[in-house]
Amino acid sequence: MAVDPKGAEAMAGMPVGRSHLTLGGSPFPPIADYGFLSDCEVTALVAPSGSVEWMCLPRMDGPSVFAAMLDRDAGFFRLGPADVTVPSGRRYLPGTMVLETTWNVPTGWAVVRDVLLVGPWRYTSNRSGTHRRVPVDHSAERVLLRTVRCLNGAVDFVMECEPAFDYGRGRGEWRHLGGGYGQAEVLVEGEPRFRLTTDLNVGFEGPRAMARRRLHAGEQAFCALSWSDGDPPASFSEAHRRLTRTADFWHEWISRGTFPDHPWRKYLQRSALTLKGLIYAPTGALLAAATSSLPETPGGERNYDYRFTWLRDATFMLWGLYTLGLDREADDFFCFIADLAEQEADLQIMYGIGGERDLTEHVLDHLSGYEGARPVRIGNGAWDQRQHDVWGVLLDSVYLHTCCRDELDERRWPMLRRQVGAAIEHWRQPDQGLWEVRGPARHFTASKVLCWVALDRGAKLALLRGDTEQAAEWRRIADEIHADVCAHGTDDRGVFCQHYDTSALDAAALLIPLVGFLPPTDPRVRATVLAIADELTEDELVLRYRVEETDDGFSGEEGTFTICSFWLVSALIGIGEVRRARALCEKVLAAASPLLLYAEEIDSHTGRHLGNFPQAFSHLALINAVTDLIREDARIDADAHVHSLADLGSASPRQ
Repeated sequence: MAVDPKGAEAMAGMPVGRSHLTLGGSPFPPIADYGFLSDCEVTALVAPSGSVEWMCLPRMDGPSVFAAMLDRDAGFFRLGPADVTVPSGRRYLPGTMVLETTWNVPTGWAVVRDVLLVGPWRYTSNRSGTHRRVPVDHSAERVLLRTVRCLNGAVDFVMECEPAFDYGRGRGEWRHLGGGYGQAEVLVEGEPRFRLTTDLNVGFEGPRAMARRRLHAGEQAFCALSWSDGDPPASFSEAHRRLTRTADFWHEWISRGTFPDHPWRKYLQRSALTLKGLIYAPTGALLAAATSSLPETPGGERNYDYRFTWLRDATFMLWGLYTLGLDREADDFFCFIADLAEQEADLQIMYGIGGERDLTEHVLDHLSGYEGARPVRIGNGAWDQRQHDVWGVLLDSVYLHTCCRDELDERRWPMLRRQVGAAIEHWRQPDQGLWEVRGPARHFTASKVLCWVALDRGAKLALLRGDTEQAAEWRRIADEIHADVCAHGTDDRGVFCQHYDTSALDAAALLIPLVGFLPPTDPRVRATVLAIADELTEDELVLRYRVEETDDGFSGEEGTFTICSFWLVSALIGIGEVRRARALCEKVLAAASPLLLYAEEIDSHTGRHLGNFPQAFSHLALINAVTDLIREDARIDADAHVHSLADLGSASPRQ
């Protein structure tokens, strides 16, 4: 992307205070320009300048230690050239979560690699949380490693580490360790929080640890931030070895998947790696996104904390991972939500990644917000909402898991009966809907459809276990819900609307064919899909709904929703609009970040990414839409081949 020279430092995300704004742009990098790191316990976001500007400890949803992306004075950790903040290039090492940044400056050329280390499994008593899943061969090493190598010439590098603990509310005091200048730790109220290990000479300026060195061709350096029981490398050679071992872990993991030989393979692989990075390994929970309060409306109030796991992600997670052959992660996530459902008399829409129930929302008034977007929130006020999609996504997940594993775990049956019973009890009542509106409860069409899914899948599961009487009863109620939705959920055009008391459109209606409520050949499905494609889009990208038609409890506009655009791709394929589906898919893929990542939304006018980042929902929908389109192309090619052979067989020989 082009960069305004006057705002180059700002656009690259140089961590400057609010009193030092550069002319010509925001001091915040575009959301899409961040790189994403994960060790499946902790995540980090790295700005193009080489500054880590989001990282929470001791796990993904913990309090931040670096939060410059929400306030330029809320902590950062930079490694990069002294006087240059716009890199020449950035990429992931193929098939890994190792981020490589290339710096080509007037005096030389150097490469920085950033990674959260993964190593052999080891048990320690003070690891955060409980490891509820079966331990595998690898685990997080609790080390953020940064290496730099000068390839030619000479480059002056600086390292600056200024943590701001508890979302910027606490500063630390640095001290040297070991009698030299290469190891330091930061203390808060006398207690050590983490350690910095490097082959640079570190000094302190108040809460900031700093180092500077000129590297010549062939020289290298490293710095490692470690916490809890993390064991940092002691030399560059050891750092390189452990970086290579981590890259091997990611290579081995991605090789387990089944990816089609197709030009879009790279999008599928990056989405799979991103989803793996958003899974909290000790429990199998999927983070909706790595961040909190990145705005859906520039400068606005649509800012939420997404560092939790939503039940509605379950169905799409299993669709995507089972499709790619990544069964272990799918099974772990299924077990996480199934375990919660067994324990819960009243199923919530979302939980903490350790299974926590209370996710009370708080406002952090001391943070300025990304580009001034306030309030900054932690926790999520939707946690105790009544949303009737939960039973459908749970039962659909159980059904998908059962079909893929070719078995129904009998011990889950009491839980399934209880959850189907909840859908029966509540389906006639209004709720807050799939999009968690904070306005009045309504009879949302998609919520009713997903209650139907709960009864439909429940009936199918009952048949699988030979309980024909129960299956018949649930099928009867499913038919009742189906008739109610068809009678009250459409307008006079036969288009499914947002709720029973409106003619407004809602992209959630695209789920109607995707979950099998009606076949794609049904005229109402076709009318709904085309109405959304023609009337609920901006520059062909799909909105959730039009905010002027929906009382969602917030002011301001929002961008197009990436997941909804990918849903439309799949729905268009279903109704036979394959050419249009392909064009839309190409458009959404072209809107990916430079590192092939997606936020929640895209501003259709500018291509700017909005909302929390990277967003699991967006990547899940990408996997499903792209694989749907690849399959459809393969089917069309196969049909064409059959017709070609038939034509050859019927042709008369030349005279």
